[in-house]
Amino acid sequence: MQDSENNLRLADVQNRTDNRQIALQRVGIKNIRYPITVLDRERGSQQTVANVNMYVYLPEHFKGTHMSRFVEILNQYRCEINIRTFQDILNEMKRRLASKEAHLEVDFPYFIRKNAPVTGTSGLMEYGCGLYGTMTDRLDLMLLATVPVTTVCPCSKEISEYGAHNQRGQVRVWVRFCRFVWLEDVIGCVERAASSEVYSVLKRPDEKFVTEAAYDRPMFVEDIVRAVCVRLKKMEEITWFAVEAENFESIHNHSAYAYTTVDMTGENPASTLPVTPSVP
Repeated sequence: MQDSENNLRLADVQNRTDNRQIALQRVGIKNIRYPITVLDRERGSQQTVANVNMYVYLPEHFKGTHMSRFVEILNQYRCEINIRTFQDILNEMKRRLASKEAHLEVDFPYFIRKNAPVTGTSGLMEYGCGLYGTMTDRLDLMLLATVPVTTVCPCSKEISEYGAHNQRGQVRVWVRFCRFVWLEDVIGCVERAASSEVYSVLKRPDEKFVTEAAYDRPMFVEDIVRAVCVRLKKMEEITWFAVEAENFESIHNHSAYAYTTVDMTGENPASTLPVTPSVP
């Protein structure tokens, strides 16, 4: 009983007034590792471990926010953090922390079973994925997929008597959408746009196939970005997207890079991109 009475008398420093008249756009917790369940088209759901950032707007007259409440909300939704529940989580953040804005960023590894192109040998491919949401008077929700690819240089193939240099690359796609989007569909758009997909397991017949298929389909980073854009434009549920491609060059001391955005609505909401992803 005595401990309860003492807790009731503890000072709530966060609620004290701050006189510097400076509001803070984002305050909260960052880089908390947390087990979550995400939607999986093949298996229904998938267990993974996410890196989570949670922020709210802090008015100028408050000294601080209540950091423990972020973790409490995360615990509340720990088994249901996905596209379908993001709006509920953001609304709960706004309510519990009495804020006009809430931001939630969830990055996680996502695994898809892929079969080698010739032998059919099965293996798991890892993709870096993310969900980013902002709630003000409306919801702004964005999906991220990071996809490894193989590219063959068109210039090298054109000028060389023997072969052509190739390299692994990475394509990152951010999408906004008006209807539910499967991660697998976004990832598939990227993989089909590259010189070749990347696999976790390849036998010799598969390696021969992949090498020759990539050689027959040389692509610059500019080609990859444009090819991904063409495919994403055909997905009616997507309203806006950004595509970034980086080739980790095998014969140069630099990476090759290309980036663009496409707004299918004409509203141009690019200014509301999250802080964390490295979008120019």
